[in-house]
Amino acid sequence: MKIGKLEIPSFVSERAETAWWDQNRSEVEAHLRGAIRKRQSAPPLEVMTRGFRKKLKPVAVRLAGVELDAARKIAEDRGIAYDAYIKTLMKA
Repeated sequence: MKIGKLEIPSFVSERAETAWWDQNRSEVEAHLRGAIRKRQSAPPLEVMTRGFRKKLKPVAVRLAGVELDAARKIAEDRGIAYDAYIKTLMKA
C-alpha cells in the first residue's frame, strides 16, 4: 500500500509487520503529522470513530487484574490503547 511517498509493504507474518512498523515508526509518525498539518488526513482517532460515534454505546466490563494487565501490556506492545485492543478481541 502506498500512502503519499510512504510505501507500506505486504507482510508474510505479524512478526514481520511488527518489525517493519518498529523500524519505520519515526518516518510513519512524521508522515502522519505532516498530512494532518496540511489537512490531507484527519487525526487517527477521528478516522477510526468517524460514522460510528452515534452507534457506539458505553458498557462496563469487569476483568480480573491479571487479565487487564495482560491486555494493557499487549496493547502497549502494539502501540494502541488497551480499550481499543479489548474492542478488537470482542469483535473476533
